[in-house]
Amino acid sequence: MKENGPFAEIIVDLNTKKTDRVFHYAVPLEFEKHVSVGSRVLVPFGSRKLAGYVVGFGVPQGRFKIRSITGVLDAQIFTAEMLELARWMADSYLCSTAEAFQRILSPRLQVKGSRVVKRLYPLLAGTELEKVLETMARSPKQAAVLRASVNCPGLTRGELAKVAKASLKTVETLVEKGLLEVVVAEGPLPRVPPAKELPGNGGPQLSREQEQVLNPIAKALEQSQFGVFLLHGVTGSGKTEVYLRAISAALKAGRQGVAMVPEIALTPQMIELFRARFGGKVAVLHSALSGRERYDEWLRVKRGEAPVVLGTRSAVFAPLSRPGLFVLDEEHETTYKQEDHLRYHAREVALKRAQLTGAVVVLGSATPSLETQLKARTGGIYRLLELPCRIDHRPLPAVRVVDMRQELKNGNRGIFSLALSKAVNECLERREQVLLFLNRRGYATFVVCRECGLVLKCPRCDISLTYHQDGRLRCHYCNYTTLSPGRCPDCTSRHIRHFGTGTQKVEEEAKRLFEQAGIVRMDSDTTTRKGSHERILSSFREGDADILIGTQMVAKGLDLPNVTLVGVINADTSLHMPDFRAAERTFQLLTQVAGRAGRGDIPGKVLVQTYTPDHYSIVAAASHDYEGFYRSEMRVRRSLGYPPFSHLARLLFTHEDEDEVKKGALLAKEYLTKVLVNTNEQVDILGPAPATLSKIKGRYRWQLVLKGSRRNSLKQVIKEFLDILENSRPVFKPIVNIDLNPQGMM
Repeated sequence: MKENGPFAEIIVDLNTKKTDRVFHYAVPLEFEKHVSVGSRVLVPFGSRKLAGYVVGFGVPQGRFKIRSITGVLDAQIFTAEMLELARWMADSYLCSTAEAFQRILSPRLQVKGSRVVKRLYPLLAGTELEKVLETMARSPKQAAVLRASVNCPGLTRGELAKVAKASLKTVETLVEKGLLEVVVAEGPLPRVPPAKELPGNGGPQLSREQEQVLNPIAKALEQSQFGVFLLHGVTGSGKTEVYLRAISAALKAGRQGVAMVPEIALTPQMIELFRARFGGKVAVLHSALSGRERYDEWLRVKRGEAPVVLGTRSAVFAPLSRPGLFVLDEEHETTYKQEDHLRYHAREVALKRAQLTGAVVVLGSATPSLETQLKARTGGIYRLLELPCRIDHRPLPAVRVVDMRQELKNGNRGIFSLALSKAVNECLERREQVLLFLNRRGYATFVVCRECGLVLKCPRCDISLTYHQDGRLRCHYCNYTTLSPGRCPDCTSRHIRHFGTGTQKVEEEAKRLFEQAGIVRMDSDTTTRKGSHERILSSFREGDADILIGTQMVAKGLDLPNVTLVGVINADTSLHMPDFRAAERTFQLLTQVAGRAGRGDIPGKVLVQTYTPDHYSIVAAASHDYEGFYRSEMRVRRSLGYPPFSHLARLLFTHEDEDEVKKGALLAKEYLTKVLVNTNEQVDILGPAPATLSKIKGRYRWQLVLKGSRRNSLKQVIKEFLDILENSRPVFKPIVNIDLNPQGMM
């Protein structure tokens, strides 16, 4: 053991503030060759033995009793880039460095210990091999094993014995004779399905518009130049082909690429496209895989055997040695934000990785987020690329808005308007397919007047009020409350209703109205089993069903050529969510789901049912007018001081006792107020108030929202608040969860 350093600098795998620092450990001689920056080791910590991450080497200051590393878990599990990324995440998302490492390395850490496999390879070839085989005339089983090892190198003992129809003892005999080499490896490797090769030059001919947007991306890749491109293309404009060509350019430049999609439901379709283009070079990473499956794919990437990675948000952490390209398809989607534990955003992480490695980021969407669009329009590192037309100049679908208030006046109280029922029947007669969309979330409730369409909103925040079982309406931003009225404040109608319809109810009604039609439903209830997304979509594509009913998982990215009609059951479901992004979400959802119609040879048609047909988000979506929506929504955001003109931080307090969580939230506001008095940071405090979902899994929830012009200001205030909180236990009892720039306020 070394007595005088350098000593290993180790981050211990504990998610506490007190232990979020470097600890020094001696490296015993037996581990010197295996311990380097990037290793994961086993160390004594107090009375326990814990995992730790080696982040450097140095000599500790002062006199300390230096303990020694007791084991090596992984010789090199992370790179210098990943170390820098972990440090950045710890600072950006106010978490411990250990928690950042856990997130980055999660597929590897899910597998307990290394999966060591001993593979056998022949040591002889050519004439030497033939001579040895001649000497085995009296040992036919040994000869069979040796020939099998030549024909199938890399098999395990058991696999080789099975192929050669011999015993394990026979295999072992050849190992002892030195005729077979044993190679120790981690594995096994997953079996990649055979790829469907595309004809010709590896893809369809690009349109002039596609070439124009691809050229600057390819140039940046050739120069290994960090850059961010917003690819704003209407639905069906060929963005996916641009992604594929960009990845090809990255591979040509000796780099690797990551493509992310927002929903697991989209991965089967994308896997088929990517493997058709890149074959076995594609690895797939998403949460629907088992821990072992994810680890096998992760290992293929780390070894360099899969330079192309496809997956959901966690794919951003793929262990690439030379990342050159990060693609986020449907970049506006909220699913790119992790909503529990370490609340990272895949877009932000991709940008940081690209910055560290000189890579390119492509953000694609028909409905870019306001934050991304603003950055692309104001210059800097963002560059705007546009695809304003569909492939072959196919028309965008015609959109008709159906006023459900008028349906009610005409005596129709059903889910389907007369216009939608007629359009579905006409589609079915022509043997065309229909997509019915309802983004119904069980907790998304609001109060609406079915006579005039008025939605009751908070006078302070312009956010729809949420109905509570105690008969009160509450704003979950500022805690404004009022009694639910018996009459509409505008038209005095008594048709005030707690509104809500789910996809299951839509399915029942559709089966009643369209008896001869085959109907499938795709939502969280029908896609719990592994492979269920793929089975439902495959069945629908093959024509086994006529109508597909679904939530937002069917609203984006899917290519369904025979769908000529899209029906939006209720556009108001997302519009009246208690969230300042409600209008933006509505416009995005309507535009995206409308884009599923008319992607084949037959023009598409969309019917949007709503009680608020005059709302600017619905009007803009119906006319495919992103620019008009952008201008209207930006005016609202600017007037209220909401993102992208500010930054938000959500502090969520939870506890089993309702009084304790309320007391804790009020006490937290006192602490934050004191912090702001002692600093020059310009930060507003909204609340505290009960969270929209005020109780989950037996825990009560309250929240505070901080609003400031600078993200760093929010971080500084929260850090000082956490320091106060650290010294306030056990007086302060709730658990505190922090979310910087939250994508939702549920």
